[in-house]
Amino acid sequence: MLRVDTIVIKKGVTPASELVNCSIPKGGNLVNGYKPIPLAGQKSYFGDMDEYVTSFVRQYFMAHNKTLNFVQDKSPSSFSLMDNVLLKNDIPKELKYLAVIESALNYNAVSNAGAVGPWQFMESTAKLMGLTVNKKRDDRKDLYKSTGAAAKYLGILYNQLNDWLLVIAAYNSGPGVVQRAIDRTGSRNFWDIKKYLPRETQGHVLAFIATATIFENLSKFIGLGDIPENFRFDNPKASLTDAKKAGPPSPFTPEELKNMSIIHITEPLSLELMAMDLGVDKKLLIKWNPDYDLFIYNTYPTKDYALHIPKDKVDLFIQKKPSLEKRSKQIYSDMVM
Repeated sequence: MLRVDTIVIKKGVTPASELVNCSIPKGGNLVNGYKPIPLAGQKSYFGDMDEYVTSFVRQYFMAHNKTLNFVQDKSPSSFSLMDNVLLKNDIPKELKYLAVIESALNYNAVSNAGAVGPWQFMESTAKLMGLTVNKKRDDRKDLYKSTGAAAKYLGILYNQLNDWLLVIAAYNSGPGVVQRAIDRTGSRNFWDIKKYLPRETQGHVLAFIATATIFENLSKFIGLGDIPENFRFDNPKASLTDAKKAGPPSPFTPEELKNMSIIHITEPLSLELMAMDLGVDKKLLIKWNPDYDLFIYNTYPTKDYALHIPKDKVDLFIQKKPSLEKRSKQIYSDMVM
């Protein structure tokens, strides 16, 4: 079996207990008039966060290029089937990329929590959406049937939340968690409620934006290993030629390489706390660790992260590390509401 780096395989779809108050559209026919799926470069949607989203997508592409290649190779027939099922149920076809981050289109995927199939349904939710799950048959592994169930479930969530990023968040953590974050902030903007969602859920939403953007606009780049810095997501053809000619630029100057050390960490540490404790400019830490947010949101391809810090701060870092770990854990711990 070809081994690829995992994109995001999470806990699975919400247990049915959180759906008792949701209305299920008869026959899967949903109300038309959905908003477009937000992709990187849509400043009208992302506003001040557009630059951050673009940077995250670029780093995500570079970190998961191997898996994205693998999914692209196996996806044509799967994507065609999923497009037909989603559109038949009035769901935007771009939602198929949710199955990519859930399972990398592995029909037999099983999560630690017991979610199964390409859409990672829990048994209770699968049955509520009309799937058969018993000892002899498990429709969660059937791409056609499970996509139909996912379309129905996504429609339910959209009718409740009216925003696709909130839908993706609810698909991961449950509509109750998202609704409590909305109630707490009084906002239905993902960026406003983001800090009140579990860290895993925040990463799930960002991973979806990245994956959908890459497959919708950047499929021609898969295999190149990098996205050029001057690439425009709203006009990908503008820098295609340059991308093919130029290799990945070195992210560090010779002087920076001479003055930095690499320390491998297995748990995310707050860059803000690190900057204060080490007496280092936070902007420098961000520049030297441009893909750190992938590690924070559990969308990094490996369990450890090669943290770049100034060479003359290594001893102080080792001294401060226990305190940094303890305080960072409090910051990054999933919120219980």
